[in-house]
Amino acid sequence: MSELDTRRFVARDRNWQPKGYTPDYKTTIARSPSQALVSIPQSLSETTGPDFSHLKMGKYDNDLLLNFNHGGLPVGERVIMCGRVIDQYGNPVPHTLVEMWQANAGGRYRHKNDSYLAPLDPNFGGVGRTLTDANGYYYFRTIKPGPYPWRNGPNEWRPSHIHVSISGPSISTKLITQMYFEGDPLIPKCPIVRTIANPDAVETLIGRLDLSSNVPMDCLAYRFNIVLRGQRQTRFENQ
Repeated sequence: MSELDTRRFVARDRNWQPKGYTPDYKTTIARSPSQALVSIPQSLSETTGPDFSHLKMGKYDNDLLLNFNHGGLPVGERVIMCGRVIDQYGNPVPHTLVEMWQANAGGRYRHKNDSYLAPLDPNFGGVGRTLTDANGYYYFRTIKPGPYPWRNGPNEWRPSHIHVSISGPSISTKLITQMYFEGDPLIPKCPIVRTIANPDAVETLIGRLDLSSNVPMDCLAYRFNIVLRGQRQTRFENQ
């Protein structure tokens, strides 16, 4: 981050982000701070780097249809997730690392602690990574994840979503969030989504159908732009 960017830094709007303690989302009861937060001045190590521009990526790191192929293609609706990573002023964040992980088409993660009865897909790993280009654009090809039940309540389901981690231009701008899919009726019913009081903030988490980015006879595309820092920063997943 340059001296100019530091000087122009815009603090996050705390009304834009959800409160840490929201009992309807039961995990926040244990996770939310019980004491006042302590402000720690940022050092140079937090406001600069790391530099990912020379990170060597695999041929299929951003193609989840092929990066876990064991003799066949994964089951499910083929989709593209794409967009830009920008800062609070609309400037692109180039050559930064974007990582994503998700459930398969049945709503199950390839994780030892996921015991949901939906089967694992032998040809789907559920993880990918890429670097943004010089204009901040990123691109993934994947399978639309399925919804799944979770133990927050007796009959609650997570909407279809993809987890995203973005490193930004410095350690202090690292963001972890989720992309939901436009038109999903489970979005307004999700206790995690309902922790966000501002409807406009919820909209920043929804990937929009983008017919201009489709691959004809192959994939629908969903555009998901991500804002790092500032008053319109895309919502943190861990807040």
